[in-house]
Amino acid sequence: GPFVAAAIMFLVYYKVPNIVSNDNPHVFTICVSFFLALYLIILIRGFINKSYFKKVRYKAPLYTVILLVIMGYDYLTLKTGTLKQPFFPCVNTILCAIVDDRALLLESTLCSLRLLFTGYIIGAVLGIITGVACGYNKKINYWVSPIIKLLGPIPSTTWIPIVMVLATSLFNGSAFIIALGVWFALTIASLTGIQNVDKAYLEAAKTLGAKGHQLVFRVAIPHAMPNILQGMTQGMSSACTALLVAEMLGAKAGLGWYIQWQKSWSIYSKMYAAIVLICIIFTVVTYVLNVVKKILL
Repeated sequence: GPFVAAAIMFLVYYKVPNIVSNDNPHVFTICVSFFLALYLIILIRGFINKSYFKKVRYKAPLYTVILLVIMGYDYLTLKTGTLKQPFFPCVNTILCAIVDDRALLLESTLCSLRLLFTGYIIGAVLGIITGVACGYNKKINYWVSPIIKLLGPIPSTTWIPIVMVLATSLFNGSAFIIALGVWFALTIASLTGIQNVDKAYLEAAKTLGAKGHQLVFRVAIPHAMPNILQGMTQGMSSACTALLVAEMLGAKAGLGWYIQWQKSWSIYSKMYAAIVLICIIFTVVTYVLNVVKKILL
């Protein structure tokens, strides 16, 4: 599967003539070879552990298609020029851009992660508190529900022009925008989860002598945990969108700022390099959230 696709890809890459220039072609080969080596290690582990081999075999067609898609993209850009330069650089050019500008990309990535998790953690904590309080207490829900209904349909990025004027700093303003979107997602998820708890569980706990805080932390929240964790995943998606928009419009650092800066200079290879890093980072963050979800449930 993946190894056959990689062999075909390398044949096309080195044997078919290039229409456009391709400096340092070995960078692409090194990167693909590195991931093939990782896959080989995983495959060997699969042969040792039969149950793990099923997961490896299940992923093999996906990895094969990814390699073929990369080969097709290179053929359209590097070999035929169907996708015009410099708007569509080949994969090797993007990888070279990552290597050449790695220091600034690393700095931008750290700034984005710092901003992302600052806003996400604040929004998640406040969202869970608000959702649990509204779901468990009808009086709180009476006053807070109109605010949720008012702010909910409005995308958090809509508030950027106002927040950037009122905020004490660009970082605080961007963090607030991210936190606002996460807060809404977690509030709705927590509220729904608490309201869907079977009343029989609460009555049984009261019969056994449970008090108010015990009903919340020992009964309501554990049963609402699937909804809360689903809201955390949705909140991360909202946070990522708000992060990039905020950085593109007002921040002085981060991957969103980097993309906007390189686009203004028409350096599309570096712009795509930042986009690739964003995809990798957000994929890893989502994977970690799913792992946490499995552990807690």
